[in-house]
Amino acid sequence: MLNHKKLREAILLVEKLGGLSFEIGPIRPPSEGGSRSLLLRVTRNCPWRLCTFCYGIPYRRQKFQLRPVKEVMEDLDQAKSMADLLKEISLKLGYEGKTGESLLGALLKLDPTLGHHESFLNLFNWLSSGGKTVFLQDADSLIIPTRNLVEILKHLKKLFPQVERVTSYARAKTLTAKPLEDLKLLRSSGLSRLHVGLESGDDEVLKKVNKGVTSREHVEAGRKVIEAGIELSLYVMSGLGGVSLSRQHAENTADVLNRINPHFVRVRTFLPLPGTPLFDEYRKGNFKLLSPHQCLSEIRLMVEKLEITGRICFDHFINPSLKNGFPIFRQDYEGYKLPEEKSVLLETIDRALELEESELRWLEELVGLPCL
Repeated sequence: MLNHKKLREAILLVEKLGGLSFEIGPIRPPSEGGSRSLLLRVTRNCPWRLCTFCYGIPYRRQKFQLRPVKEVMEDLDQAKSMADLLKEISLKLGYEGKTGESLLGALLKLDPTLGHHESFLNLFNWLSSGGKTVFLQDADSLIIPTRNLVEILKHLKKLFPQVERVTSYARAKTLTAKPLEDLKLLRSSGLSRLHVGLESGDDEVLKKVNKGVTSREHVEAGRKVIEAGIELSLYVMSGLGGVSLSRQHAENTADVLNRINPHFVRVRTFLPLPGTPLFDEYRKGNFKLLSPHQCLSEIRLMVEKLEITGRICFDHFINPSLKNGFPIFRQDYEGYKLPEEKSVLLETIDRALELEESELRWLEELVGLPCL
C-alpha cells in the first residue's frame, strides 16, 4: 500500500517531469519506430526539397536548418533528466525503478496531459523497450560538420551508455562529399547505421524525379559507407518510373544494388503524395501508376537480378497486398535474407501473380493517404 507521503512526493516529481521536453522531428524510418528508438533532432527539415515525389512535404517545405550543437546537447540533457525522474517516480510508486504499462497507467492518472506529451511518450517507450537504439533526425544528419556530430554522439553515449545502435538518414550527395576518414570517425563515435534513399538505380528515372544524384554517385556513397564499417539501409521505390520506364528502373536498380551490396534494401512502392509535382502529373494523367501485376512483375525482375548478400525488406503498408490489405510479403524489419531466401521470395511473387488483379489492392485506392 502506497503511503501518502510517497504519493505526494511522486506527484511533485510528475509535475516536474511534465515541464521537461526535447525537440522531435516529424518522420523516422518504420524500422526505427518499430524498435522504439529515441528520436534526437540534430537538423531540421531537408536540405534538398526538390525531389518531385517528396518535395519536402513531410517537413511542410520548411527551410533546412542545422541545429546548434549546444541546443542538441541541451535536448540530450533534458532526456537524461526525464529518464532519471521516471526511475525515481517508479521507485516512489512501488515499480522498483522499472518502466512499463503499469507505470504508464499510474502516471497518466496523476497527470493525463502526459498522454499528449510527445517527447515524454517517445522517451518512455524507448526506455520500456530497453533504451538501446537512437535515431538522429531529420532528413540528412550527415551534412553536419563531422566534429560537431562527433561531439553530439559522445555526449549521447556519456549520458546513455547502454545505447547499442545509432542511426540516421543521409543523402548520397552528402556522403560522396564526406571523406572516408570522417565516416570512420563517426563509426568509432557510435554511428552504426545509415538510411539512404536510393529510389532508383536508373539515371533517366533519377533525372525525371529530380533526385539530384546519379547512379554513379549512389554507388560511390554506398561503398564508402560500407568501407567505413557502417551498416547501410537503402530505400527503393518500385513503380517510380511508371509504366514506360518500369523495366529499366528494375534492371538498373538491381545493378546498382549489386555494385553496392548494402546490408538492407527496403522497398517502398511509389504512391503520389498530395502537394508534390509528381502528384500533379499523376492527376493530369501524365504519370501512370502500375497495376498490381505490373508492380509485382517489376519487383520480381529486380529480385531476380539481385546478387546481394544482405536483406530485402517490405516493411511498409503501401507495398503490394491483397484487396483486404493483407500483405503479399513479410513485413518484419529484417525481411528476406539473400541469396538464401531468394527462391522463397520469387515463389511468393509468383503465387501473387497467379491471382486475378481484382483480388489485389490497386494503388489508386491509397492515393491521398499519409504514407511516408
